[in-house]
Amino acid sequence: MENFNVNRIDKEDISVLYISGFLDAHTAPELEEAIQKLIDGQRYKLVINFKDLSYISSAGLGVFMGFIEQIREHSGDIKMSNMTPKIFRVFDLLGFPTLYDIVEDETLAIIKFRS
Repeated sequence: MENFNVNRIDKEDISVLYISGFLDAHTAPELEEAIQKLIDGQRYKLVINFKDLSYISSAGLGVFMGFIEQIREHSGDIKMSNMTPKIFRVFDLLGFPTLYDIVEDETLAIIKFRS
C-alpha cells in the first residue's frame, strides 16, 4: 500500500496543499479533511500542487468535485499545478480542464489568484 501525504503552506490569503503518493479511496479522506479544515478556517483560495502525486483514482478526483461549489460560493477557487503528464491525462480525459484552472506551476497559480 502506497503512502499519501498532504502538507499545507499558507502564502498570505492563499493556501497551497502539496499532495504526494497515491490518492485513492483509502487515502481520499485525508485530503477531504485537509480541504475541510481550510474551509472551516474561511480559506477559499486553494492551490493543489501535484508534483509528487504518483497516482489518482476516481475517488481522489471526487474529492475536488465535492468541494468546488462550496469554495466558489465564497469567491474562492481550487487551482491545480505541477501535474505530471500521467496525472494530467486522467484529469484531461474527464474534462477537468474545462472546470478547473490547471496550470504548469504553483507560482503561476498564485499569480492568477492575484490578478
